[in-house]
Amino acid sequence: MTPSTLSIVVKNNTSAPQLYAFVTGTASQGVFFLRSDGVTPYYPASPSSTLQPLSQNCAVAVGGPGQSRTLTVPQLAGARIWFSQAKPLTFLLNPGPAVVEPSSTNAADPNYGVQWAFCEFTLNTSELYVNVSYVDFFSIPVSLQLENGAGKVTSVPGMPKGALDSICTQLKAQAAKDGAGWDKLVVQSGGSNLRALSPNSGSVMFPGLFDGYYQPYVDAVWNKYQAADLTVNTQFQDWGNVVGRVDAAGKNLVFPSGYGSFAKPAAVDIFSCDSGPFAGGSGVTAQQLNVGARLAAALNRSTLLNGGQQPEGEDVGQYYTDKVTNHYSRICHAVSVGGRGYAFPYDDVGKTGGVDQSGFLSDGDPKVLTIGVGAPL
Repeated sequence: MTPSTLSIVVKNNTSAPQLYAFVTGTASQGVFFLRSDGVTPYYPASPSSTLQPLSQNCAVAVGGPGQSRTLTVPQLAGARIWFSQAKPLTFLLNPGPAVVEPSSTNAADPNYGVQWAFCEFTLNTSELYVNVSYVDFFSIPVSLQLENGAGKVTSVPGMPKGALDSICTQLKAQAAKDGAGWDKLVVQSGGSNLRALSPNSGSVMFPGLFDGYYQPYVDAVWNKYQAADLTVNTQFQDWGNVVGRVDAAGKNLVFPSGYGSFAKPAAVDIFSCDSGPFAGGSGVTAQQLNVGARLAAALNRSTLLNGGQQPEGEDVGQYYTDKVTNHYSRICHAVSVGGRGYAFPYDDVGKTGGVDQSGFLSDGDPKVLTIGVGAPL
């Protein structure tokens, strides 16, 4: 069994005079925040109206460059550790209580002009699972190092110092090359880069931004699999491989009953991985969601024209080689140390035993999690 609490060391590797940390998640008692002392839980009550402030100070001051702070957290689900430079983040509460988190796509949000980032974790009775994420945006490098009870150390180096400027420069270069609007993902403040949005977030801020972008590639895929089989390995023993083909009308990629029939997705469906043919809801089986996740991953990486075995027939070296691809994800992986870090929602999909792209650590006996903010540890 995992310990009932976990020590988390946060180190300020930025040049900011003060780094702040916040911890949110769900505990058995309900919505969880960590108070500013870095130890005491705070379980907010449901407010009577929306957008109400927290009743406790939950901004943990880490210190200036090179300084560290140790936090103690209980077992939590769907948790995040948030980091902000120079200025603490603002969290609000809606009835429920429901947490109003900082937004990277709402210019009216009080945190919009703050440079901030987060990593995600779950600590339960079985294991600690933690990962760095660029699914919504990238701003500040976050690295992870985990020591377990036996003294074994594993790590995710994350992004190097200066990664944001490199990513923004490459997004602008890609926009100049294909005219698809990748430069609009670059958010600046006072002439400096503040964050790089994912295309999913960019489509929220600029509706229609990538309309039609994936159409030529999707058309080519549907044409290919109207005359050939597409085999998807569900990577579940009970489900195994399933074989699909595009119907005679050229409209739907059809798998056996229960495994889904997929219409041609638009760019927004591919980037979000959860709309159009990839949406969940009534009547959508777990098997269909499984197949949809593998199709969405292959479309983000533009590997479906390479071969008919997904994802087992793929290799990391084949990802993002088509001119129509998720160039934000391509660039994030190219800049990150070791190529690891979630850059779209199903970035953990890959062939069995293949190279991890998602930047996660997990252990059933975690002892200390150390997080470097601003540069690798």
